[in-house]
Parts: sequence; structure tokens; C-alpha cells
Amino acid sequence: MKKVVNGILALSLSAGVLAGCSDDEAGTQEKGEVTKDGKAKLTALITKHPLTQDVNKMEWLQEVEERAGVEIKWEEVTADWDQKKGALLTSGDVPDLIIGPNAITDADHVQFPGLFEDLSDDLDKSLPNVKVMFDEKPETKEIATQLDGNIYGLPKYQRFWPATATRQFINQQWLENLGLKAPTNWDELYTVLKAFKEEDANGNGDKSDEIPMDFSPTGTVGFGFFQPTVLLGSTGITLTDASGAGYFAEDGKVKNFLTDERYKEMVAFLHKCYKEGLISKEVFTQDYTKYQSVARGKDDVAKVGYTYGWEVTDRFGNTLAPQYMSLAPLKVSANSTEQVSWSYDFNGLNYGANMVTLSSQSKNKEAALKFINELYDPEVSMQVLFGSLGTNIEDKGDGSYKVLPPADEKMDPGTWKWTSTFADNGPMYISDDLKLELGTDMQSVGKQTEPFMPALDAVDKENDVLPSMFIKYSKEDNSKLSLNNTNLMTLALSKYSQWITKGGIEKEWDAYVKQAEKTGLPENLEIMQKYYDEYKQK
Repeated sequence: MKKVVNGILALSLSAGVLAGCSDDEAGTQEKGEVTKDGKAKLTALITKHPLTQDVNKMEWLQEVEERAGVEIKWEEVTADWDQKKGALLTSGDVPDLIIGPNAITDADHVQFPGLFEDLSDDLDKSLPNVKVMFDEKPETKEIATQLDGNIYGLPKYQRFWPATATRQFINQQWLENLGLKAPTNWDELYTVLKAFKEEDANGNGDKSDEIPMDFSPTGTVGFGFFQPTVLLGSTGITLTDASGAGYFAEDGKVKNFLTDERYKEMVAFLHKCYKEGLISKEVFTQDYTKYQSVARGKDDVAKVGYTYGWEVTDRFGNTLAPQYMSLAPLKVSANSTEQVSWSYDFNGLNYGANMVTLSSQSKNKEAALKFINELYDPEVSMQVLFGSLGTNIEDKGDGSYKVLPPADEKMDPGTWKWTSTFADNGPMYISDDLKLELGTDMQSVGKQTEPFMPALDAVDKENDVLPSMFIKYSKEDNSKLSLNNTNLMTLALSKYSQWITKGGIEKEWDAYVKQAEKTGLPENLEIMQKYYDEYKQK
């Protein structure tokens, strides 16, 4: 294919010469813009966390641009990327670089062929740091490589993260105030939430300011972390990396919880809670920043009783964090005999696909490749994740490093990281050999994960974890999956919010399942099962 493309290019250049175009003119057309001091001008778009500061203020990033000899004009997107992306890709006028976790997906590469550079032949010459990552962590190359051998997006590996992203937290001080025990099943959770609403749980004399339950915004394209879909673990379903489109594996079979009776049971329970005023009225309208700020309460008065998050100080702030405990996975009921599970997210937390792509139309490709390669330098990758040396990370001078506490004592370490740098949304390679002492949040997240470990340890990793990140589909099948999933999620997400807030799932369930099947879900399950079986046989 490359020979054919080169042949066409040669013919095109010949045609240009015959038309009277000089070599100098041709060279001018291909040469990218440079600054007065000779730096290559690049454009870049990054999908970043709402908390993250202006990237132009990141000291480490300025140093990387300087070393790479580039000056980058950044576009920063914090919301509605999936809506904006469609128009951008359709126009064909994409920036030199697009950075962010799966900002450009494998399905996008199929739908818009030729927009992005194949990096597979640039590894030895231009991307030696990436090549080291591929050699030391072969699974990263597996993530990046398409079935035809091309590499359009580069992955990440960040090493330190635990087996799950989502922990459920409950305010133990509220429990003590009301003489309640921590719930162990859905029935007990309902009883506790009712008490949180009807009594002065936070003890400030106001019975109306408590929010018994809250969860993160669902989004418009799929489910994510910190959402009550983790309660499906109570029914025996093991989510994988949050199972955004509903797919999961069970006993070696690919399934989708969106048409599973156990999903119906969970949604009915959530409606029961919402109807009683036990779930925040803003749960489907608030953005993530609001979701975080509400849980921080006011001064030392907590507002939220039961919720989901990454780490206790990240969720509630330093002041309120001591009030909360990490709650073990719940059973559906006291007499349930189902082996409870939880969302298994190790792969999704420590690896990432399509973290950076390069436009095939870039006029400064070599400079862009040099910049990309810098991001995968071990010392730079550490700063991509945790922030700049000196400010966020201490160089101990003996080849080892230490993540520093926030400069602002009132800020928790998790917020400090997300505020300071690309964090988890950046391209990086954190080598297993890197000697780095983690911050208090990463040290404590392990402790807060302990209540979930019996459930996670019981997960059959071979048959109940869907390795979606490592499975590559043909262009034809990728297109089918993408189109069918778009139709499925348009239906499912609207019903999800409607059924929780207004009810009706029992009455509408059968008709909904038939509609879901018409979106192409059975075809998707058949395709995914085929590739899943082939992957397991490798």
C-alpha cells in the first residue's frame, strides 16, 4: 500500500513540474511554518480534565516544546468532545496533534481513513522512546497496532494504578450520629439513605440540606467511572473498565447488561431511591466539577451521605475526608447467594489507547514526531502524570524521585495533580524501573481498595473480564460495531435517565429490549464473541 501511495505521490509531483511548478515552489508548498527563531509551528488539540489549568502554564510542557524545537498553538477541550469531534473529522482539517485518551478511536480511523499518519515506520528513527516502551511492555504495541500492521495512535502505560477506579463511600459520622450500621445490601442501603434524608444526619440543625446519594454525570455516549452501574456487581456481573457501552464477559460469553434482567433490577432500585428523594435532583444535569464541589460540603459540614469516587481526599477534600469510609461491595439482599463482584479496571487504568495522533497533512511532521518522542521520555512521562519537577516532583539526586504534596495545604493531592498537568489524560510511559515515591493519595487509595479485594480476587480473569483494549477488529466489523453502538446508546441512555427519574421500566422493558435488538446489538455480540474467542486462543 505504501508503494502505491508513493507511486501516486511521484506522479502528482511530476504533474506539478509539467504544469510549470518549480522545485523551489514545490518545496515552499510542503514546508511548514516556523517562528522567527526557527521553531516549527504546530497546532494541537487536547481533551483535558475540567480541573486542569491552561496547558500553556505548565512548566514541564514549555521545556519539552523548547527541546523539541517547536511552538505549539493549543486548543483545549473539556466538554462535549464527541459532538465537536464529528464536525472536525468530517471537515478533514485536523490539527497536527490530537491528545487525550482515545480522543481519536480505532473506529474513527476506519471511518476517516487517511487523516492520520501511520507511525509504524517511524519507531526506529523518530520515536526511540516509544520503541523502548513497545519492547519492555509488548502489550502496549498490541494496543496500538491495527490488524493491517499500521499504528495511528500511540498508547500509554502508567503502572501504579489499582484494580478498580471506583470506590463507594459512605459518611460514617452520619451513621454514628443516627445510630446506624454500614449497609451490606441494597435493602439496608435504602434504609440508611431514608434516615439520611429524614433526620439531621450532619447535625447542623437543618434536616433539608443532606443529599443521601449522588453519582457522577453519565455523559452522552456511555457509562463511566463513579456511577451506580457498579451495583451490577451485586448481581454477579463484572464490569470491565466501567463497561461504557454495556458489554461484559460472563463464563467466556460476551453479553450486554443493557438488555439483562439484572440491569432492570438495578434501575428499578435506583428509581425507588429517586422517587423518595434519596438521590440528588441534579444527578443528570450537573457537570463533574459540580459533582465534586457538592461533596466537599461547606466548611466542616458534609452534604453527601453515600457516593462514588476515586480516593477519599480527592472526593471530599482534606477537611471532610475523615468522615467517610470505603464501603465493601453490597449484596442485593440479605438472603442473596450470588458471588458479588465489582468493576475490574486495571487495564483501563494503567493502559490507554490512542493517547496521541499525528495528522497525515502536517507540514512539520519531523518536528511533531520529535515532540511526541519527548513525551515518552521517562523523566518527562513522570511529569506528564504528576506535574513539573521542582513544583510537583522532587528530584532526590540519586536517580529516584518523590511526588510532592500540594503547594496549597488546603488542596488534596488528587486535585493538585489534575490541576497541574495532563495527568491520566496524557501520553506517557512510566517504566517499571522508575524509582518514584508516590503521594499520599496514591498510597491511601490502596488502603481504600482493600474492602473490594475479596470481590476482585474472586473474579475469573480468564472468563469474566472483557479485554476490549487488546482486541482489534477489521475495518468492516469496526464500522458495524461503531454504528450499532451509537444507535444502542442513544436509546439506552435516554431510557436510563428517564426510568430512574420518572419510572416505567417494568412496563416498558419488553418493548425496549426489542428496540435494543433492532439497533444491531445481536450482530455486535456475535462479532465480539468471534474476536474474543480468537484472542483467548492466542
